[in-house]
Amino acid sequence: MADRDRILYVLTSGPDTPGRLYAPFILALAAKKMDVDSTIFFMMKGVLVARKGVAEDIRVGSMPALSEFIRQAREEGVEFVVCEQSTQLLGLSRGDYVEGCRLGGPITLNDLTLSSKSTIVF
Repeated sequence: MADRDRILYVLTSGPDTPGRLYAPFILALAAKKMDVDSTIFFMMKGVLVARKGVAEDIRVGSMPALSEFIRQAREEGVEFVVCEQSTQLLGLSRGDYVEGCRLGGPITLNDLTLSSKSTIVF
């Protein structure tokens, strides 16, 4: 298990459900402010959100563009992991993601889940 507390946020929702996309970034930023490590694992349609240029066009209500929350999360040290199998399922290129993303697979997700105090899925 990890020495530090960690919360894992799994984002399976995509641009077609924009109201679900802000929460993992807002919560991950709050966790970092609490000195808790946080990781966002993008899988299924969630990998679309991590693609370069996509989040700039996502806005809900009076919230800033989702890209602003992604930028803040990256700057605060939130870890971003993109599911490689999901990229294959959706026919996406491996290098087409926002800065700071790394690829991971089922073993990575299982390891993150086991080393986290909590896992929340969106």
